[in-house]
Amino acid sequence: MKTTLIKNIKELAGIVTDAATKYHAGGQMAILNSIDDAYLIIEDDVIAAFGSMCDLKPQHFDEEIDASGKTLLPAWCDSHTHLVFPATREIEYIDKIKGLSYEDIARRGGGILNSAKTMVNMPEQQLFDDAWQRLHEIARWGTGAVEIKSGYGLSLDSELKMLRVIKRLKQKSELSIKSTFLGAHALPAEYKNNREGYLRLIIDEMLPAIAHENLADYIDVFCDKGFFTVDETDKILKAGARYNLPPKIHANELDFSGGVQIGVKHKARSVDHLEFVGEKEIAALLNSDTMPTVLPGAAFFLNMRYAPVRQMISAGLPLALATDFNPGSSPSGNMQWIISMASVLYKMLPNEAINAVTLNGAYAMGIEEVLGSITLGKKANLILTKAIPNIAYIPYYYGENKVDTIFINGKIINA
Repeated sequence: MKTTLIKNIKELAGIVTDAATKYHAGGQMAILNSIDDAYLIIEDDVIAAFGSMCDLKPQHFDEEIDASGKTLLPAWCDSHTHLVFPATREIEYIDKIKGLSYEDIARRGGGILNSAKTMVNMPEQQLFDDAWQRLHEIARWGTGAVEIKSGYGLSLDSELKMLRVIKRLKQKSELSIKSTFLGAHALPAEYKNNREGYLRLIIDEMLPAIAHENLADYIDVFCDKGFFTVDETDKILKAGARYNLPPKIHANELDFSGGVQIGVKHKARSVDHLEFVGEKEIAALLNSDTMPTVLPGAAFFLNMRYAPVRQMISAGLPLALATDFNPGSSPSGNMQWIISMASVLYKMLPNEAINAVTLNGAYAMGIEEVLGSITLGKKANLILTKAIPNIAYIPYYYGENKVDTIFINGKIINA
């Protein structure tokens, strides 16, 4: 057994002493438990002990790290990304600058359909190599766990190709990775006049093949205006349940779509985007175990309305934040930037934002029992910052990477 001592920590933050705590909600989100002048002990890959330096008893450690002036936090849990994609889409970025909306671009065959066309001829190895570099990129900014969706395939072969790449990433990477099947991301052009035909492809061909190869942890549907209806979403999620795939829903990005309510009905782990949320959506979420997840990068990049975060938290809801890292609407996996936008655009307190990207993000991925907080027995996925004055500095000084060292499974990784 290898033991590592991180000592003289200026602030050890994100402490949750009760291992049964699944997430923070409402006013709890503003509470970020911490210890000043602290230590933390790692045994192999788990957090074995922590406390005040004055209580640390002399003992032998295989490795000692002096964290003077630095803050130690749980690594970020990014619960919504499309990190595996075939090519960037900067040409559409120019279209957006010229005034075309997300829906305008989608209607003329751009957006998701553009990526799907490129995916057809993309070699699997190239897809893997590009995604591998992106994993290193997000780790440098402090991400230790990430969910990755398919959805740029929209055909049996291409969806399987994407999911096989994600499976390879899970096998090779030190990061914790969850895989989500998002065949219902958009309607392929060839099914424009045959919606039922595409649903049958998802249900009768894609899902059995995915289950046979054990390629997905979750199923997702883009339930929104111009994409998939509530009834279609219901059919797809019922089919996913037959293969033990719990849902994570794209909901209410473009309108009051009913995506939140159908997600709650199916006990979705999370409903994501949420630019259009009112009293009915809040009431549904309050009576559920579904995590509302907001994606500031997409709303900012697309110049959309912002989710009513303060209203949601005031009502007593929990909240997670994620990057939505993808080539069309949020081309960044930088979680520190997400924390900054949460504070500037959504008026979230720094403590609220940190909780949203750690424990609550872990819950949105279904890994809250092993990651997301400084808790005895949890995996040691940790961020040691550079010397910073306090937690508020993380969202405040948004142009710099505040990460000095990242630990994944108790080991320092070279991201």
